[in-house]
Amino acid sequence: MHRSRIFSGIQPSGELHIGNYLGAVKNWVALQTQYESFFCIVDYHAITVPYEPADLRRRTRDMAGSLIAAGIDPAACTMFVQSAVPEHTELAWIFNTVTPLGELERQTQFKEKSSRQESISAGLLNYPVLQAADILLYKADMVPVGEDQVQHLELSREIARRWNARFAPHLSDASNPEASGFFPEPKPLLTPTRRIMGLDGQAKMSKSLGNTVGLLEDPKEIWEKLRPAVTDPARVRRTDPGTPEVCNIYHLHKAFSPPETVEHVAVQCRTAGWGCIDCKKVLLDSMESELAPIRERAAEIRANPSTLDETLAAGAERARSVARETLRETKELMGLQ
Repeated sequence: MHRSRIFSGIQPSGELHIGNYLGAVKNWVALQTQYESFFCIVDYHAITVPYEPADLRRRTRDMAGSLIAAGIDPAACTMFVQSAVPEHTELAWIFNTVTPLGELERQTQFKEKSSRQESISAGLLNYPVLQAADILLYKADMVPVGEDQVQHLELSREIARRWNARFAPHLSDASNPEASGFFPEPKPLLTPTRRIMGLDGQAKMSKSLGNTVGLLEDPKEIWEKLRPAVTDPARVRRTDPGTPEVCNIYHLHKAFSPPETVEHVAVQCRTAGWGCIDCKKVLLDSMESELAPIRERAAEIRANPSTLDETLAAGAERARSVARETLRETKELMGLQ
């Protein structure tokens, strides 16, 4: 029986933080046995900004170890590092030839990042083309994304349409345009978890903003971050009742605590039965129940670096076996040798 294929990537920022985990990786773990899954550490995407080579190499390995510790099973999916599969960049060049410049210049991410840089690299502009190549190289049917990322997938769909119309119109099915063409137009597979806000309560959780909790941090380090974290701004005094729905700590409870605890937290907040510190202590306990086993697995992985090397090599070879065939057929249809 044919299983639908999914692809998703993550930049090598080092160890995961709970925003990555709740917003993407925990969902990947659930999906990896439901679909034929390709999960990629996208290190080529990481070099569009200044970096240190040794640091990138370390962060890439740390990310791989963190993914496995968090539940990604290399035996159930294909997990690999992008730069180990050169077909990604070769297909990206091919897609550059069918992608309108105006489409790239209109991308929200490019406009935001370029406005903060004096010198703008072509790599930053072409970032979405490589992203499309990542997905289409494996002819992914779906891409797990949050609601805020759906628009980013549309360019990949547009590139697939343009390439198909130019080089493989005979493979199209006019009666079913969504499924037609050599490259399928990947659909979004919405992630069930809402966007995870940072501990500052102001922006999405991001390492660059310093508002994260690392997945592998110990309980003492986590508490030092949770204790001053922003809660319901209306709760000025311990006796003030609150509104849990506007409190970021409450939403973290919904991610980490069992349903009965979440319900109890809501009641205690609304009636001022607890202060915010009490609420955070219960959250810490819930987080520790889920994160302690992940820390233990991560320690075991770090203690066996050769095993991680073998795992990544095997994943890259599986990915290349698919990528080679896609690229061979692509070049044949385009008249390339």
